[in-house]
Amino acid sequence: MSALAIDDKKYARVLAKVLPRVISTEEEHERTLAEVEKLMDKGEQRTAEEDAVLDLMVRLITAYEEERYPIPSFSPRDMLLYLMEQRGLRQADLLPIFKSKGYASDVVNGKRAISKTHARRLAEHFRVSIDLFI
Repeated sequence: MSALAIDDKKYARVLAKVLPRVISTEEEHERTLAEVEKLMDKGEQRTAEEDAVLDLMVRLITAYEEERYPIPSFSPRDMLLYLMEQRGLRQADLLPIFKSKGYASDVVNGKRAISKTHARRLAEHFRVSIDLFI
């Protein structure tokens, strides 16, 4: 979206209507979510000015949620263990990926890191992003 495509007066009217601001309370969060939903419901009928305000509000919501509800980061091994648990897999089920019982055991027990090759195979096997294992 080009800044030239936005009419400043129309943009100011949209801003005045939704009053976006830094979110610091759950009530402000809920209000901003409701405004985003109204704009999203417009779909193709949204103007360039409304798109710009929508982008701003989504960024405000994201910042609030990342601060308020941080997603813990997991090690590649923790992610592997979690995915194995969710799918009811055992260490032996990883043999096609690691090609060695000893290597699979070392990875599962934290004695060896997951290589890039194995990360790629794990990502394909679990149908997730390779980033989870790197």
